[in-house]
Amino acid sequence: MKQKKESIAIIICYIGKLPWYFDYFAHSCKYNPSVDFFIVTDDTGYLKSVSSNIRFIYKTLSEINQIAKKKLELPVQITTGYKLCDFKPTYGILFSELLKGYDFWGHGDIDMIFGNIRNFITDELLNTYELISVRHDFLTGQFLLFRNNDKMNNLFTLSRDYKKVLSSDRHYCFDETNFQWDAFTSGKQYTEIPSEIESMTHLVMRLKETGYLKAYFDFLIVEGTPGKIRWENGKLYYRNKFEALLYHLVRFKNICTPKKNRKPIPNVFTISPIRIYH
Repeated sequence: MKQKKESIAIIICYIGKLPWYFDYFAHSCKYNPSVDFFIVTDDTGYLKSVSSNIRFIYKTLSEINQIAKKKLELPVQITTGYKLCDFKPTYGILFSELLKGYDFWGHGDIDMIFGNIRNFITDELLNTYELISVRHDFLTGQFLLFRNNDKMNNLFTLSRDYKKVLSSDRHYCFDETNFQWDAFTSGKQYTEIPSEIESMTHLVMRLKETGYLKAYFDFLIVEGTPGKIRWENGKLYYRNKFEALLYHLVRFKNICTPKKNRKPIPNVFTISPIRIYH
């Protein structure tokens, strides 16, 4: 029996002027037409054309704050764009109107270049799991998928500390690990990793262990500044051997100095530890 084709929407909030690498993000989205991207931003000055699966939703930080305050019924204090990371697990509620009709929704970032998403996020995977992380050791704030239903959209409320996190203007890295990345990467069990608050990774590990939810973890991405990355016609390769779901530019974006007056992005380019070569 043929499996149902699951629909996917990604919500990304970005406050401020969209940076140079957004062009590469948007270019890679064009090659993933079966995934829709909603960019919630206050930058109304980005005038370049984008593919039909990218939609800009113009909201100021103050407007997002008011939406969160009303829908979460908490004394929300979102004073910086960085604080929005703590609210990523709530996007299923905050932007529920945008997500109607989708089987899965995800939160993400724009400092990414995608390969072929569906080569990794398969129908079999989507039909089996309720949550999909693209690292094997902790939840990935830059790309994380939830089944679009009441259970998963309210998953964050099962954290013992969600009210504390969402009511404060302090950033807790709630969407990932409460800054305990190294501890999770080292292979420690979540019960052995102390943290100030119960992060989403701590929560999901606990609920997965009890059988409450079906969560998938696998290392499908490239991070850091390894170089030897090639993007070709919508696919991303590392060392000409391994295909990857995405390249996370979290460090690269601070090292790379893009050329001014850049030409249109070609169908093939390579990424060294410090530069993108057309």
